[in-house]
Amino acid sequence: MPPPARSPAWGPRRRALLLALLLLPMLLLLHHLISSPSLRPLPAPRRPSQSCDYSDGEWVRDASAGPALRYDHTCKEIFKGWNCIANGKGNGRDLLRWRWRPSGAGCELPRLDPRRFLDRHRDSNIGFVGDSLNRNMFVSLVCMLRGVSGEVRKWRPAGADRGFTFLRYNLTVAYHRTNLLVRYGRWSASPNGGPLESLGYKQGFRVDVDIPDQTWIEACSFHDILIFNTGHWWFAPSKFDPIQSPMLFFEKGKPIVPPLLPDAGLDLALQHMVTFLKKAVRPNALKIFRTQSPRHFEGGDWNEGGSCTRNQPLSSEEVEEFFSLDNNGTNIEARLVNKHLMKALRQSTFRVLDITRMSEFRADAHPSTTGGKKHDDCMHWCLPGLTDTWNDLLAVNLEVAES
Repeated sequence: MPPPARSPAWGPRRRALLLALLLLPMLLLLHHLISSPSLRPLPAPRRPSQSCDYSDGEWVRDASAGPALRYDHTCKEIFKGWNCIANGKGNGRDLLRWRWRPSGAGCELPRLDPRRFLDRHRDSNIGFVGDSLNRNMFVSLVCMLRGVSGEVRKWRPAGADRGFTFLRYNLTVAYHRTNLLVRYGRWSASPNGGPLESLGYKQGFRVDVDIPDQTWIEACSFHDILIFNTGHWWFAPSKFDPIQSPMLFFEKGKPIVPPLLPDAGLDLALQHMVTFLKKAVRPNALKIFRTQSPRHFEGGDWNEGGSCTRNQPLSSEEVEEFFSLDNNGTNIEARLVNKHLMKALRQSTFRVLDITRMSEFRADAHPSTTGGKKHDDCMHWCLPGLTDTWNDLLAVNLEVAES
């Protein structure tokens, strides 16, 4: 029996089917490439308002916030004592449910978009220069960026304490540790005598107010954006005991006599560093000074049994009780340091990143008893946590500066 006759349309249908099978892998590959985070078109540029005061506002509950929007406790760069989720702090995850709402109609602080940030700062270097609170901020930024770009080189550029280059974007982010910004070290009385010896000083710390700390000198010629801070160590009697190991200030290699108190020494150091940076940084480099990060010790300072056990942000009234200079309480350091900063930066080309007010509310956001110390850590911040919002503010400031 002869085979049944095929439909005249069979040939074209067969060819169409074969063509579809051949094109399917190509279409799947194209879909993958388009949906890839590194190749997806960037969203429309944000246009932060230059008229908004992002430093003033209030914290509001944000049910949409969560680890998926930032990073989580598995980011390896988080210092162990700051990893409040991994360490079991009771409100560790709840910290992610708060959003800073700036004052002023129409003002909104957008969350940092890591992919957009990487693309905007492609082929550039960003350096954080300061104490461990600037490391707190540095780690937050690195964790956010690594969430979308895992191809990194870990190294120590320009004498940094630590740093990462995001290879796909050629963006380097580094942290340069310095406690005072200026050079300091142990000082002991000379058997041959001298100006300080004649006043009865036997030991202390020599602080050269006009010489930058060696840890960040190279940073000036390497980075396109520099974020500075200092303050905590200047008013730390546990580090520089005014009797047993006072700060002894030197200028042009000679001791300043009569000796200065730390606040006057800070003024001189800031004055010299602002002058130094005018000439030391790269052409068109952006210089930013972050204001002081507040502490939240209650019942005494860190070495007096002070603690920070709150699990909600403070009210405005509680903030004033904590930080008013009139009260002369344990935590006045932040506002005190800021007075010196504003005085030094008034006539400079520095941009000011004001994180103090938004941070004063967050007595709930410190590692507290889970920080791995013998005392409560009411100075550093949990990660993920508050310093993520500092970086939101940094991103907005950078966009305004570059617009």
